[in-house]
Amino acid sequence: MLRLLLALLFPAVLAAQTVVQNPNTRVELIAAAPAADGSRTVGIVLTPKPGWHSYWSNPGEAGFAPKATWTLPAGASAAPLRFPVPATLLVSGLMNYVYGASATLVTTVTGAAGAIGVTLNYLVCTAEICVPETAALRLAADAAPDPRVATAVAALPQPLAGARFAVKDGRFVIAVPVADSAGVTRAYFFPAIEGVVDYASPQTVGVAGGDLRIETKAAAVAVAASPGVLRVERGSRVTGFTLDPRPGPVPAAGSSSRGATGGGTLALFASALLLAIAGGIVLNVMPCVFPILSLKALGLAKGGATPGAARRDALAYAAGVIAVCVALGGVVLALSAAGDAVGWGFQLQNPRVVAGLLVLVTAIALNLAGLFELGSFGGGGSLATKPGAAGSFWTGALAAFVATPCTGPFMAAALGAALVLPPAAGLLVFAGLGFGLALPFLAIGFLPQLRRRLPKPGAWMATFRHVLSVPMFVTALGLAWLLGRQAGVGGMTLGLGGAVLTGLALWWYGGRQAAFGRTWPPLLAAAAAAGLAIAAVTPGGAAPASDAPAGLAATPFSEAELARLQAARTPAFVYFTADWCLTCKVNERGPLSSHAVAAAFRAKGVRTLVGDWTSNDPVLGRFIRAHNRAGVPLYLFYRADGSVETLPQVLSVSTLTALST
Repeated sequence: MLRLLLALLFPAVLAAQTVVQNPNTRVELIAAAPAADGSRTVGIVLTPKPGWHSYWSNPGEAGFAPKATWTLPAGASAAPLRFPVPATLLVSGLMNYVYGASATLVTTVTGAAGAIGVTLNYLVCTAEICVPETAALRLAADAAPDPRVATAVAALPQPLAGARFAVKDGRFVIAVPVADSAGVTRAYFFPAIEGVVDYASPQTVGVAGGDLRIETKAAAVAVAASPGVLRVERGSRVTGFTLDPRPGPVPAAGSSSRGATGGGTLALFASALLLAIAGGIVLNVMPCVFPILSLKALGLAKGGATPGAARRDALAYAAGVIAVCVALGGVVLALSAAGDAVGWGFQLQNPRVVAGLLVLVTAIALNLAGLFELGSFGGGGSLATKPGAAGSFWTGALAAFVATPCTGPFMAAALGAALVLPPAAGLLVFAGLGFGLALPFLAIGFLPQLRRRLPKPGAWMATFRHVLSVPMFVTALGLAWLLGRQAGVGGMTLGLGGAVLTGLALWWYGGRQAAFGRTWPPLLAAAAAAGLAIAAVTPGGAAPASDAPAGLAATPFSEAELARLQAARTPAFVYFTADWCLTCKVNERGPLSSHAVAAAFRAKGVRTLVGDWTSNDPVLGRFIRAHNRAGVPLYLFYRADGSVETLPQVLSVSTLTALST
């Protein structure tokens, strides 16, 4: 009654409102900034009271879908509403497709500019009662853009091609080519139309022939089409896909059907563990790890270690490597469980950590170059060659820590799987990475025939040690460049200042060693403290500007821009990089800079979006995690038909030019 009275006395007030608070639901009308062609993406936000729910476009066996009646300027039009991924609600044996929390319905208004009005009729219910409600809203032509629209667009289910369905013996079966189907912990198919499935019948989910296979009881009538939405859960992450499956062959049910215990986890864990071990082995050839591994191996030859001592050192080294990998993995899993979007190498997104590593790597390089020794800590050897289990443990820990900027082949899928596995299994995957990193030294320690193949000790070892300082100096140079990208010239100057100060102190320390034949631990500790103190005050900075290859004409990634390209059926190459990622930089200086790739992309109308994860960006982190990756690089190709292909981490020109739109 009050609403009717206000409408009669003050029509302009009601006409201008963008928020309506009904008895059981809050309804808002929001919009993004107008596009270049004048169109505007609009969202209707429904937020029911706790314990209440609204309905999807197909409400299921009860309820009715929201209906919008638009009031638009002459010549303007609104596209059909697009709905986010729904959830199931079984009440008294009736299956409902609902939203138990806030849901944003999205549309695009095209045509003449002006105010946008809508009257929304909808139903909200509890388990016992349903109430129809109405909201009349109006958005002024000059209304400020609302950032929630981009978030709502990104949450919409994305088109996925290639699904097939079959109906046989009263059963409805659908096969969907979902990436990493083995990593799916739960899935559900929501038919968009009546008469496809028996709503209340359970859906059995499994993997067959590489596809996600869903089977349930068919409806009583035969169907020629079965459009709908697939809800996919990987742990706590939910993604959705719009499907328009065609009749076709569907593989028979395999042995990987998922029950209440989430079957398929064991297979995912086994594959992730093997990939993690392989990825760890590859890390040994990285420039900051190889010198440490080489000198530890030659230390065994030089010291003439007994078989028992060799095995002890190998086990201690492996323990140090695995401990650091598990510790870093535990931090990643804990932060991820708390809602932070972090991944492998997350610590390198902090300029202070990078500055500390710069000082540390510089000190290691100077030690390998022979400027000073760490005799008081290891009986005459350097950090990399000192004997004893303790020395081997800390050398392994150091090797693992300096290896974190590297993400090589096999690692992306393995560490991505670790984030969706149960925590204990995820930690075992990170331990597998450490085991792979330590495996070469374990082999040398436990296989006498390998130790016998090592070069005989001699004066050449001192020269070889000096040569191995070169890749460490190169690593320090790379860290200085990364620090400049993250914290600017001022931050890089502070980091280099800390490295120079530490180097001068170590030079003086080495001179005292040569003159007096003894070490000065307090002086060494003071030098380290001075360098690290400067690193600690290194300022943070804004994310660096992307230096994507010019030929690709890349633009910064945003979920809203990706959604716009998909809506326009424009093929897109999307990649995520970081300045501390060695594999990323190799690809960017190689295949991604190829003129052939740029020409192929231009010919096919492929747009390129780049996300720079050098500094922590939660939005990018969540998107990367949604694609089952724990870090960068990540390369995705979105075809015009909406399907998505995940490309390998190590790119080639032929791989990129062969992409079909």
